[in-house]
Amino acid sequence: MDAPGGFRPALSRCIALDADKFAAAHWGKAPLLSRAGELGRPFTDLLSPAAVDELLSRRGLRTPFLRVAKQGKVLAPNRFTGSGGAGAEIGDQVIDDDVMRLYAEGATLVLQGLHRIWPPLIDFARELGAELRRPLQVNAYLTPPGSQGFSTHYDTHDVFVLQIDGVKRWRIHEPVLADPLEKQAWGGHADEVAATAQGEPALDVVLRPGDALYLPRGWLHSAESQEARSLHVTIGIRALTRYALVEELLTLAAGDARLRATLPFGLDVSDPGAIEPELTETVEALRDWLTRTGPAEVADRLAARDWPAARPAPIAPLAQLDFAAALGTGDSIAVRPGLRWQLAGDGPGHVTLRLTGRTLRFPAYCEAAVRTALAGDGPVRVADLPLDSPEDQLVLARRLLREALVVPA
Repeated sequence: MDAPGGFRPALSRCIALDADKFAAAHWGKAPLLSRAGELGRPFTDLLSPAAVDELLSRRGLRTPFLRVAKQGKVLAPNRFTGSGGAGAEIGDQVIDDDVMRLYAEGATLVLQGLHRIWPPLIDFARELGAELRRPLQVNAYLTPPGSQGFSTHYDTHDVFVLQIDGVKRWRIHEPVLADPLEKQAWGGHADEVAATAQGEPALDVVLRPGDALYLPRGWLHSAESQEARSLHVTIGIRALTRYALVEELLTLAAGDARLRATLPFGLDVSDPGAIEPELTETVEALRDWLTRTGPAEVADRLAARDWPAARPAPIAPLAQLDFAAALGTGDSIAVRPGLRWQLAGDGPGHVTLRLTGRTLRFPAYCEAAVRTALAGDGPVRVADLPLDSPEDQLVLARRLLREALVVPA
């Protein structure tokens, strides 16, 4: 969980503990309640009731960026979507008056994917994700007075709950399935969840504006607004588990000929005695193969599945191109925040820059300059790039700008 320099300003808005203490006592283990007085700053800069009004009425919001739930059931999108009118006839756009009517009748509104559509949360999610080194998703829940949008359930990802407006009571119970994977959703344990929810909660708390709550995946929870409406943001943290390592190891195991071998002709798969020798040999082959597999191979596999889940910071395309066209050696550039990259040799004459979904090749003499530009240590003057001439410096800097790897500083 180490962040560059150890400073985690985004995380400090979500927890009232030192990050190391949080990691040791709570991360993936136990809930943590942090009160507004301990955190010292409200969350209305991230989202507010006025922002919700704007999203619902002026942003051309479409499904699936809005869900509507009533009495624990998600309503069909055609209850609150339709055409946007002339020039915007796409039929799944949010109709604000329909949404208002449903909300007034007791429905909960769930604004989804706000880390992609609302600028303050785009920035905050990127900063928090960089500090945790995990992909994040951000939803907001607007619940009418005295209502509960969803019955007791658990999530398969950790969450931070940030109370924005109003008051909400949370009842939290210990897991019925510890550390559930994404494919182990609570619906598969619905009876156990319902029975556990009838017992005494491990935590029964009321969140007020500025309060925050951390819940590890698997912890049961339900939330009910009180005498007024409630608005909170939920930040979901995608888990990285040991099972993910197992999945990637098994994928890599396809490279072992013994593990690809065909089972005997006519094998009765229902007979444990017939299966036993094949299973024994397979386990031995797998054990032998695992001893030959190094962390570098697994790291490459994990990066391939992890990197696409988090986008780098937005760029301003026109301003970026204008800056590149007018670039001088006295100008400065900085790595695009949130960019994932790896640079490695590619034969005697080139280096390859690996990015999310693409690779770029550069002459080998550019390696030090590319590393300098992307290091993230702060703005870099074009004139300070370690290349032999101003012309080379400008050519490389313009390419980095046009490839959206760096931004004007």
